[in-house]
Amino acid sequence: MKYTKGEWIKGVSEWVEDDTAFISVAFTWFLPKSYSKAIWYKAQGFKVRVGGPAIFTHKNYFDGVAKTGGSYPDAVKKHNPMATFASRGCPVGCWFCIVPAMEGRTFTEIENFIVRPVLCDNNLSALSSDYQNHIVSRYKKTDVPLLDANSGFEPRTFDEEVYKRWEKINKGPWRFAYDDQGDGPHVERVMKMLKNVPRSKKRVYVLIGNEPFESCMDRIYRVISWGGEPYVQPVMKLNALDKKPWVRYDWTAQCLKDVARWCNGWVWRKIPFAEYNRNIKKIIVNNKDLFSKEDANGLSSMWR
Repeated sequence: MKYTKGEWIKGVSEWVEDDTAFISVAFTWFLPKSYSKAIWYKAQGFKVRVGGPAIFTHKNYFDGVAKTGGSYPDAVKKHNPMATFASRGCPVGCWFCIVPAMEGRTFTEIENFIVRPVLCDNNLSALSSDYQNHIVSRYKKTDVPLLDANSGFEPRTFDEEVYKRWEKINKGPWRFAYDDQGDGPHVERVMKMLKNVPRSKKRVYVLIGNEPFESCMDRIYRVISWGGEPYVQPVMKLNALDKKPWVRYDWTAQCLKDVARWCNGWVWRKIPFAEYNRNIKKIIVNNKDLFSKEDANGLSSMWR
């Protein structure tokens, strides 16, 4: 069998089983669209159930239209047929992340998880050594390639032992987060540990907008100088109904967009941000249109 990373449905998955229509919503800004879908299904005579992380901060959004919450086995497959979870939860407790509140700050291990090429666990390196070994062993035994550890590893808990364990099966990029200046020494240590890994396989998610402009740009440039590939994510409010970044400090909405386009379009390979011109529609590097590519963001749990 040929395995791939599959394709992520854009935020909302819907399906029908018998007399019930299911809607799984990954992001809060898809709630208005999902509400219209729920009304349509109800008008067709279906019972309607809505789940996903989006409803966690909007528990009453579908009152009178649909039943919300509960659980649905392997719901992530409805968003990407090649995705799976081996654990839920995360002990870190980042203020901008919904996972600790929704799934808990202790891990729930799914020992008999379905092995698929895209592993979406929230924090692989913080899992116990025994359970990490269990996951790696399951991939080896089933002969399913790990093409993407989608949400990645925590720099503070990533060490040589973790690296040696996962390098045996990880065929995709090494993903880490660089959320604030406090993460700097840990990310630098990880980059040194991965010095022989190609730049394209060292993907560092850099949160922007949560610190002043200069601080965020410093983190982006540090990732580049350490031989990594930055991918920025503007900070969002957990209950945002519009897909607009949270504007704080000395940022503007336009500046957040500009930095994201410059960084995530790989324009940094050609020019520094100070020379970036948002009116230029294309920048060609190595005969490639840098704005033609997109990177899939990791999704958190689809249902509680």
